[in-house]
Amino acid sequence: MTRLTGNATRVTVFVGENDTWHHRPLYSEIVHRARAAGLAGASVFAGVEGFGASSLIHTSRLLSLSENLPVAVVVVDTEERVRAFLPQLDELVTEGLVILDDCEVIRYVGREGGRGGADTEEEPS
Repeated sequence: MTRLTGNATRVTVFVGENDTWHHRPLYSEIVHRARAAGLAGASVFAGVEGFGASSLIHTSRLLSLSENLPVAVVVVDTEERVRAFLPQLDELVTEGLVILDDCEVIRYVGREGGRGGADTEEEPS
């Protein structure tokens, strides 16, 4: 189990929900690559409204025609491991925003028995 406490680095990637990488959602590709790189964790957060470099407002309001809502992918690990992952983000993110900031991990505890989730196999009992 990965242990992470104390000083850490958070990378946040802002992209559109319709952005893709080889016909796969870009946010999903980032999460799967972060997992393959052994990073401590990654989460995707869907935005309800926002704008970026194009200044075009994307919103989920009923009367709006915009569909490409903002998505934030947040990854936290040690500075060294996050910086080693940046070349992959450089390859993937052709439009969007990538930011780094220092953070402090107070508690990082996983489930007993290892990795769980929809795309993993459960260990036999």
